[in-house]
Amino acid sequence: MSVKVNAYAKINLMLDIISLRKDGYHDLFMIMQSINLYDTVTISETESKKITITCNIDDIPLDEKNIAYKAADAFFKANKIKNKGINIDIVKRIPHEAGLAGGSADGAAVLVALNEILGTGLSDDELCDIGVKIGADVPFCIKGGTLLAQGIGDVLHKVKPLRKCFILIAKPDYGVNTGKAYAMFDTNGKVHTPDKFGMLCAMQSRDLKEICDKMENVFEQFIEVPNKVDIKEVMRNNGALGVCMSGSGPTVFGIFVEKEKAEKAGNELKAYAKDIAVTTPVNKGCKIIK
Repeated sequence: MSVKVNAYAKINLMLDIISLRKDGYHDLFMIMQSINLYDTVTISETESKKITITCNIDDIPLDEKNIAYKAADAFFKANKIKNKGINIDIVKRIPHEAGLAGGSADGAAVLVALNEILGTGLSDDELCDIGVKIGADVPFCIKGGTLLAQGIGDVLHKVKPLRKCFILIAKPDYGVNTGKAYAMFDTNGKVHTPDKFGMLCAMQSRDLKEICDKMENVFEQFIEVPNKVDIKEVMRNNGALGVCMSGSGPTVFGIFVEKEKAEKAGNELKAYAKDIAVTTPVNKGCKIIK
């Protein structure tokens, strides 16, 4: 038996780091949004008694370093199920090391697929309990949509969804290591705290302009991204209501009312960014493809 899952990327409409915890993690405040850019993950049963991974691109680890592998291993252990053998095939479309949770999305898809294949009947909350042990963004990637994430990313609350809009993402040919990004926060701290209450009010009213005005990511205070200023300028000059960096970067996104303006900006960004896409908000993190 095999199950195919679309695993959606995310952006951070707001990201604030509250504090360093005693366990080494960080308490966060994030407004997260799933977008219609996805990897396709297919889980197939084999007789190998192993977890194997295949992928359409070369620079993705195909062993226990891959979060998809960790997710499968954690699922078997949590449910006390002996692995008779599975293969995880990943078709990558989400840029990696981009701040878009591509790896976490793949891990979430593995948990959702194994729950379907093995008939374990776990709820999303129970899958999230497994997922948070392998990555802080995995619970969001399981549930998806528009959510407030607190704690280390594992405490999730629904907020009202974004109104119809178009989201242009642009990733420079550059990667950011998330662990190193948090270490920079621990060293440097932050000079400005985002208006979290204002953002929650804007989300509640679904005022897209106000949401865009409140967008902020504290990582931008100490993470230097090549061409970020130019990318933001191109987006604004083409009518973006707001621009922001996602996660620990380096991907920058802009929110547009009109698709044509987003596409025009995307064409102009080819000089500054390697991966460019015009996408839309979606209300899920993973979708099983029948």
